Amino acid sequence: MTQDPAAGGRPQVWLSLPPEEIDGLPDAFEYVYWDGTGDFPADPEAAAFYVVPYMKGPTAGALPLPHMTGVRAIQTLSAGVDHIAPHLHHFAPGVRLCNARGVHEASTAELTLTLILASLRGIPRFVRGQDTEKWYSGFYPALADRRVLIVGYGSIGAAVEDRLAAFECEVDRVARTAREVPRGPVHGLADLPRLLPAADVVVLTTPLTDRTRGLAGPEFLAAMKDGALLVNVARGAVVDTKALLVETESGRLTAALDVTDPEPLPPGHPLWHAPGVLISPHVGGSTSAFLPRAKRLIRSQLVRFARGEELANVVQVTG
Repeated sequence: MTQDPAAGGRPQVWLSLPPEEIDGLPDAFEYVYWDGTGDFPADPEAAAFYVVPYMKGPTAGALPLPHMTGVRAIQTLSAGVDHIAPHLHHFAPGVRLCNARGVHEASTAELTLTLILASLRGIPRFVRGQDTEKWYSGFYPALADRRVLIVGYGSIGAAVEDRLAAFECEVDRVARTAREVPRGPVHGLADLPRLLPAADVVVLTTPLTDRTRGLAGPEFLAAMKDGALLVNVARGAVVDTKALLVETESGRLTAALDVTDPEPLPPGHPLWHAPGVLISPHVGGSTSAFLPRAKRLIRSQLVRFARGEELANVVQVTG
């Protein structure tokens, strides 16, 4: 059993990656490995720093939190923290919740471009045609000359735009707060009614919050132009699924979804077979690019923590 820091031992760090696989971890801590499965390997009360398991479902990572009475920092390995933030209310003031900014931008932006291009260029139809030996020639939409609206212009939204730069399309940006960035203006959410009707492709990269839950609802979708493509790489609940089904089943809109509500999408759900809908199984961040970036983030955060420095990527502090 790891020594309790209060009894003079080193502070305990719970890692969801094996500590021996992360080079450069500071010697100041006692490391405990728990990947979100099985029994707790140590007493959670002794944990000072907790790295939440990745891709273990919406509840596994929160299991030890009620027992982590001494934790001072919680580090997710996901860009979103909506699965952890609701559990922070019982913590003492000063506990820092950090997200994985810098880990998922490359992979998620890659998938976003994949979904856009596959949907516009008819790739799902070609794959089905290959299965049945059918040759679907003809003209298909291009990304070139299209207007793309990115809703949620954080680090992932910016990474998406970086990759769009080579495709000769126009980009508009929307975030919670209006501001200027080197590529141009970022509009506030209040500008959505003006921007949506002009967009050929709408990309959702916003975090899931009380304000963004159901953001792409009936009014949002109705404001999109006929034939537009909705791409969701954010969280499933950012989109009103029933409203999206109305628009896609009518043929007015198409969609490419890496996330759904509900998730995972159950067998028999109408979204599986809605016309013009391409679905990937929430794999935006789960690529070969994940591990090296996750390890770098963990190492950097623990070095900061050992030195008593401010942590990076703090998205919430209990108070």
